[in-house]
Amino acid sequence: MGEFSTSSMSDIIFMFLFFFMVTTTMRDSDMMVIIKLPEATEIAKLDRKDLTSYINIGSPTAGYQAKFGTDTRLQLNDSYKTVDDIRDFIASERESLNEADRPFMTVALRIDEETHMGVVTDVKQELRRSSALKISYLARRSGQ
Repeated sequence: MGEFSTSSMSDIIFMFLFFFMVTTTMRDSDMMVIIKLPEATEIAKLDRKDLTSYINIGSPTAGYQAKFGTDTRLQLNDSYKTVDDIRDFIASERESLNEADRPFMTVALRIDEETHMGVVTDVKQELRRSSALKISYLARRSGQ
């Protein structure tokens, strides 16, 4: 019985490595707030996720609770911000898009189901002042 040839093994490994490097997407930001999405019966997927900016609203994760407490916080990108910072956030997100895509920008709100509606209303009012009128609420399917 002849020996098993391993000369092409390195080519195969590099092809797999290249494939995974090309197809893998990196997470944009780390979750700094705890979010349990509310349930919904009617759910639709976003058409273009590349035109979506996310605002996370919830309690800080365990690692941040010692410094920031357990009150509801807004996470914009990778840091805690206030409602007043939303206008600058929307402006910078718009600037990062092509001029043709700017009217199609969507702001997706990831809101913990225990969050008080007053915080959500404040965020929506600031989005209105920023002319970010296309808003989407993220939810999970009923029964999941």
